[in-house]
Amino acid sequence: MTQSKFLSLLLLLFVFSFVSKGQSAPTNKLVSPRIRVIMDNDFSGDPDGLFALTHLVLSPSVEVRGIIGSHLNAADGFDRSKTQADNAAKKAAELLAVLKIKDQFPVIAGSNTAMLNDSTPVKSKAVDLIIKEASRTDTSLPLYILCGAGLTEIASAILTEPKIADKLTLVWIGGPEYSDLALPPPNYSSPEYNLNIDINAARAVFNHSQLKLWQIPRDGYRQAILPYSELQLKIKPQGEAGKYLAGVLETLMGRLQQYHFNLGETYILGDSPLVLLTALQSSFEADPSSSEYILKPCPLINAQGGYDYNAHGRNIRVYRRLDINLMFNDFFAKLELNK
Repeated sequence: MTQSKFLSLLLLLFVFSFVSKGQSAPTNKLVSPRIRVIMDNDFSGDPDGLFALTHLVLSPSVEVRGIIGSHLNAADGFDRSKTQADNAAKKAAELLAVLKIKDQFPVIAGSNTAMLNDSTPVKSKAVDLIIKEASRTDTSLPLYILCGAGLTEIASAILTEPKIADKLTLVWIGGPEYSDLALPPPNYSSPEYNLNIDINAARAVFNHSQLKLWQIPRDGYRQAILPYSELQLKIKPQGEAGKYLAGVLETLMGRLQQYHFNLGETYILGDSPLVLLTALQSSFEADPSSSEYILKPCPLINAQGGYDYNAHGRNIRVYRRLDINLMFNDFFAKLELNK
C-alpha cells in the first residue's frame, strides 16, 4: 500500500468513527488563529460596526488583540456628546457581554477628539495598544489594524512610533470613489463620511506615512447590502446575539421614521468587509482571493478631503468588488453555530 493510500484510509476511518458515534468532527480544533487583529470603530454611531465586531470575534482564524472605541465627527447625529470614544467602548463591551465573551479582549476608548493637524498625534491608551502590539517580537502572526471609522488612533500611533509602519497592514473602510474607477452615488456627501471624521489623520496616513494600506472606498463598502428580510430570517432568530443586533438596527429604522427618512428595505453593513478581507482569506497562498482590487499610487489627501494625484505615492490596494455572498453566508452560519 502506498503512503498516500494509507493516509486516505486513516482519514476515512477517522471520519467514520465520528459518524458511527453520532458525532460531528471537532471543527473548532481544526481552525486556529493565523493573523492578529485590532479593531478600531465608532461603535456609538452607525450600528454596522457592531455587526462587524460580532462576525470578527466569532471567527477562529483571527486572534483579536484589542478593540478600540473611536470618536465620530463632532457634529455627528448618532452621538453629539463629547465622550464619543468612551461611549463607543461601552457599546462594544455591551455587545461582548451579550456574546458572553466580555473579558476575553481588551476594550479601550480612543481619543474623544480628532487630530489638531496632520503632524501632531493624540495621546491615548488605544495608541499605546497599537504601538505595543506592532512592536512584538514573540509572534510570527501578521498584524492587521481594522478601521471602520476615522484614522485618529492609527495615524497617531505611526506619528508617535514611525518604526512600526512596516509591521502591520491597515485595512480601512473609507474615502470617496476614485474618479477613474467609479462615480459617486446620488446626493453623495463630500468629504466622504469616515474620512470626514478626521481629515488630518487621513492626511497623516496617506500623505506622510509608508503604511501598507488596503482601502475599501465608498463604492466598495456600499456593496455590503443586507436586506431587511435576511435580518428577520437569518439574524434575529439566532439567540441573544441575533436579537441584539436586529434590535439596534430596527431601533435606528424606527428613529429615522420619526424624521420621515425612509431607509427602504436594505441596510449597508459597510464595516463587515473588514472581516471578509482578513478572517476569510484563502487557505493556500492566503489572501482575500475572491474579492478584486487594483494597485494605485497612494494619492494625497487635500485639506478638503479629496484626492490629489501623487505619481510617487506608494502602491496601495483599492478594493473594487467584494465577495458579499461569502461574507454574509459565513456571518449567518457563525451566528447560528453560536446560538
